[in-house]
Amino acid sequence: MGNKVLKGLAMAAAVIFAAGASAQALHPERVYLSGTGIDDTRTWDFYCTHGQNSGKWKKIEVPCNWELQGFGNYTYGRWYTVPGEKPSDEVGMYRHRFDVPKAWSGQRVKIFFDGVMTDVEVRVNGELAGEMHQGGFYRFDYDITDLLKFGRKNTLEVKVAKESANKSVNAAERKADWWLYGGIYRPVWLEVLPQVHVGHFTLNADAEGRLNVALEMEGDASGYELVASLTALKDGRVMTDLSGRTEVSHVIGNGEREQLFTSQWGSVRLWDTENPNLYVAKLQLKDREDRVVQTREFRVGFRTIEFFPQDGLYLNGVKLVVKGINRHSFSVDGGRATSAAMSRQDAMLIKEMNMNAVRSHYPPDEHFLDMCDSLGLVYLDELAGWQDAYDSEVGSKLVREMMRRDVNHPCIILWCNGNEGGWNYDTDPLFARYDKLQKRHVIHPWADFDDLDTHHYPAYLTGVARFTNGYKVFMPTEFMHAMYDQGGGAGLRDFWDRWLTNPMFAGGFVWVFCDEAPKRSDKGGILDSDKSNAPDGVVGPRREKEGSYYAIRAQWSPIQLKPLLITSHFDGSFLLTNEYTYTNLKDCRMDWRVLKCDTPLQRTVAAAPVALAEGEVTLPAIAPGETGTARFDLPANFADGDVLELEAFDKEGRSICTWSYPIRLAARYFAHKMERTPMTLQALPRAEAVREGGSYVLRSADVSVAFDASTGLLSRVTAGGREIPFKDGPVAVGMKMRYEPALSYLRNGEDGAVFCAKYKGAADSIVWRLTDNGLLYMDAILLNRASGGGGFDDAFMDTEVYNLGLTFSYPEAACTGMRWMGRGPYRVWKNRIAGTRYGIWQKDYNNTITGESYENLIYPEFKGYHGHLFWATMESDEAPFTVYSRNDGIFYRVFTPEEPAGRVKQTMPSFPEGDLSFLLDIPAIASFKPIKQQGPNSQPGNIRIKKGDEGLHIDLMFDFRQPR
Repeated sequence: MGNKVLKGLAMAAAVIFAAGASAQALHPERVYLSGTGIDDTRTWDFYCTHGQNSGKWKKIEVPCNWELQGFGNYTYGRWYTVPGEKPSDEVGMYRHRFDVPKAWSGQRVKIFFDGVMTDVEVRVNGELAGEMHQGGFYRFDYDITDLLKFGRKNTLEVKVAKESANKSVNAAERKADWWLYGGIYRPVWLEVLPQVHVGHFTLNADAEGRLNVALEMEGDASGYELVASLTALKDGRVMTDLSGRTEVSHVIGNGEREQLFTSQWGSVRLWDTENPNLYVAKLQLKDREDRVVQTREFRVGFRTIEFFPQDGLYLNGVKLVVKGINRHSFSVDGGRATSAAMSRQDAMLIKEMNMNAVRSHYPPDEHFLDMCDSLGLVYLDELAGWQDAYDSEVGSKLVREMMRRDVNHPCIILWCNGNEGGWNYDTDPLFARYDKLQKRHVIHPWADFDDLDTHHYPAYLTGVARFTNGYKVFMPTEFMHAMYDQGGGAGLRDFWDRWLTNPMFAGGFVWVFCDEAPKRSDKGGILDSDKSNAPDGVVGPRREKEGSYYAIRAQWSPIQLKPLLITSHFDGSFLLTNEYTYTNLKDCRMDWRVLKCDTPLQRTVAAAPVALAEGEVTLPAIAPGETGTARFDLPANFADGDVLELEAFDKEGRSICTWSYPIRLAARYFAHKMERTPMTLQALPRAEAVREGGSYVLRSADVSVAFDASTGLLSRVTAGGREIPFKDGPVAVGMKMRYEPALSYLRNGEDGAVFCAKYKGAADSIVWRLTDNGLLYMDAILLNRASGGGGFDDAFMDTEVYNLGLTFSYPEAACTGMRWMGRGPYRVWKNRIAGTRYGIWQKDYNNTITGESYENLIYPEFKGYHGHLFWATMESDEAPFTVYSRNDGIFYRVFTPEEPAGRVKQTMPSFPEGDLSFLLDIPAIASFKPIKQQGPNSQPGNIRIKKGDEGLHIDLMFDFRQPR
């Protein structure tokens, strides 16, 4: 502790609360007894009453929840749903020795605990520091001046009971949908203060440049002077008030404990979600001899937040629609113990999803609020209470503690009193008491309370006299539940576009940021999300990005492109809408790239896309909420490219979204590439079609394809003397078709060897053609009037189509990976295609189970549906092959993802039989609510083929030839 003590000695006379240029506010006035986070801990002595490593004194790292250090027992907060289960209730005792220099004599010394679970008794040198503290998410402190031995070693003892003696604390915090932990999980520090000092202050820096500070003085400050100055954090500019002064002063009279310091500053830049301008305010306390006895430095964001019933939330006079996410304070190695670096990582990931707001079920780490201040994320700060509330006695204390710590953060726009029934109406007035200068609005999350409806998990059509059909401001504080691979970004835009039709919409918060799977010290270090209870994130426990992460990023991009198709008439212009709140698009940037994407037709690995041309898009001056036209000049070689990419950057140069568009859709792309791909110059023997026993066989010099003559199914493929185990198809998916062997036939011709399989029902025919050079074409004519159009036992479903197409078998064991051109790299669902891009992608085989494969969590997942197939190579040591799509809009299903073992119900819609499928439609994924309560783009498809319609086709080409 030596360096810490020297630091404290240097600051004994002047306690400084500084804010550096980093995202996290600095705290040089603190003398830490613990570490500052899970990445910076200190070793204390520890005794645990039962569970792991109990019954004897050992060492423990502080801060950290003790379970993660190998003590006690793990409990998930829904223990009460398991018959006979009880929560773990061990008690932990901490002991730590620390120095108190003689130089501190005559000062006041306070000890601060930033978060301890749950009941805490503190003793210094054997004496109680004060009354027991109850409540695990709050900062509390004791004045321990009279208990210290100056110039000597002192002993700190902290007794922590994991379960509270107060039933309401347990009900509010420890019967909840989160992990329950024990111990000192946030920092512990000392502050050394002069006898007369500023104890606490509440500020309001408003959009008019007024800085009002309400101060609580400790000691007799009569005749003392407060002097304030202001410096821009970004560029160090020293500000002046309206009189041109760089310092403003206030003399304290009559010994009043509460002081109101008012100043008016000129030319301040406002704080908002897109311009998080911060200032460092320095407040000096001078004694009667004009000596500086205390300095407080704190960060200030000038902004005004207002709520108007039947109108909305306004930030600096501009209506705010929040795009938010819920977030727990969580780390794999620390439980609730995190770090400033982790807070910054999380805040940056949230910003990268184009979000501007965060909420959690309890006050977060102080450094996370610092990051929100710095990056422009607004925050809903919440008193804990998961479906049950604190009693009034404890709850009143905890409201005060939360507010005193957090009240001055500009990022906080609303206060939340509990969650989902966990509110105590008696504590509602306390928020205004402790937020005396700003009086921010108070909500009860999930309730329609005080003119703001926060209903959780609304259906698309919610509801009668509420939401889009109501006359109150509405803002669901939880929606789009992201359990396993469900929902985080699935159908998000449907909800968003519908809600935006109502001017009283104030935004919403996705559930939830990360999977909460701590490292189980009692189970060999595995990560555990307690089955289906905690795998709810759009990122994994170590912040691995799931498909939903990119889907949300695209759908909440502040620049939205109108539907665009590249045709021969495309001239480089397209429509876009500005969904920023404050930023004009003239201050942003957009680049374009033309990419060439080759095929593996020459039996080589297709190279990565190559940029043929690139440049900058001209973005016009488009104000927030408006739509306009952007354009760029087409390069001379535009038609030689295959994909157009557009990437937008915000005014700080950060990428906000990338869109891609095929210059040719799949059918034209295939024809274009075939025209430009020479096959072979040598003469090849003619492919032939023959009947061999019970099989129809198409044979070229290198490839042989056999079909069962009685079923029409592909039964055997050989190439270069090796068998390719692609077979047992085509089997109809989502429709009925009956093979007609008597009508089917073989044909030899100039175009190759042909097997025409005839059907009744949903298919008219499937024509297989093997060319002389060994390429196998499949032309499937489906669902036209010639095929019967439903006349055969309701051959296809008219109104509820989930999967529709053809399927085959191919063993997973033969596959080592896949390289493909289409939308990627993540798998898709019907309502979660957003966030994928056209290009050439590659991924190795994996069996990732989203939200469960924590020991081998590989993203993107290998198995599932893949969007808009152009071609795909199944990589294999023994049986590789490539398939090409010759018509547009084919979804490629690759194997069947495994359901999570810990699920309580099926998490994904049923996949087709077989292993590899070519589909014209696929199902949507649910998001907490069933599909029927989702938006229109989540609903099953419908088909109606009428006389004269061309019907539907699935046209493919298979290349089974061995790679060169």
